[in-house]
Amino acid sequence: MSECNDSGHYNYNISNNCTQYAYENPNSFVAEFQLGGSEWKRTLVGTAHCFGYMLGLLVVGPLSDKFGRRDIIVATAIFCGIFGLAKSFSPWYWLYIALEFTEAAIGDSCSPTYIFVTELVSRNHRINFILICTFGFVFGGLTLALSAWLVPYWRYLLRVVYTPVLLFVAYKFILIESPRWLFNNGRKQEAISLLEKIAKKTKVKIDKDSLEMITFEDPKEVVFMQILKNTFKSKLLRRRFFVCLSWWITSTFVNYGLAINSVLLQGNKYLNYAFVILMEIPGYFILAYVLNNFKRKLPLIFGFFIAGILCISQPFIPLYGQLL
Repeated sequence: MSECNDSGHYNYNISNNCTQYAYENPNSFVAEFQLGGSEWKRTLVGTAHCFGYMLGLLVVGPLSDKFGRRDIIVATAIFCGIFGLAKSFSPWYWLYIALEFTEAAIGDSCSPTYIFVTELVSRNHRINFILICTFGFVFGGLTLALSAWLVPYWRYLLRVVYTPVLLFVAYKFILIESPRWLFNNGRKQEAISLLEKIAKKTKVKIDKDSLEMITFEDPKEVVFMQILKNTFKSKLLRRRFFVCLSWWITSTFVNYGLAINSVLLQGNKYLNYAFVILMEIPGYFILAYVLNNFKRKLPLIFGFFIAGILCISQPFIPLYGQLL
């Protein structure tokens, strides 16, 4: 019986004539599910997650419009923790894939959180506030790298990462509801009461009569299919839709691709991943300056062009050993 070496991580040396695989790390995800020689099964994990996340966007957004930002933030976070922990106990590969898909579909708390954060501040301060909040992404990425370094076994790592997410249930009592959502759903007195509490805590004087004068449109049922129909009927909206779709796909592909493949670089793979995440910080400051001082179209074009040049140039950079 022939035997092939398989590292169980990312670098593989596989022959098509192999009948048995020897894994460098027998406790890795690849080794436990016997994925040697099945490259498509390894990549299917990320594909299932992204596809589930895409479908989840069509569900989570409307749910947050109907039931409120806070409740959906808490609910999706709890689902994320439950299905994330369930993945760590999965004895079968296809069950893991199903849990990965489900977690991404109904465990996405980022979307309602982003809407919630956007609605909390005025338009003049929205850009800076959102960028400050995105520092949480950097902190989360660094925490993930450190956790993976300290807890290399993938099942234990999933439990370390997902268990704290269950604490999001406390957000039901910590977070306030979005005042804008309350106004838009006809709950004016609740919104006014909430704004008065905010003003009191921040020591800001607010005229109660001016709050009473705030108006809102009568809530109307939003039909998703009708929105899609109206979007594709309009030439302008249709063009913007496909431009945004193309740019989102490209930016997501490049961003996640660089982060994931950073572990293939020379040196410590955990530090490499952490360094890639840290590069977000200067990017946030540059982005804040550009968005506050320039329009949108030219910075977008320039940003994509520079990113493309840098990505294309990477294969031509000599290895560290060749420089010595």
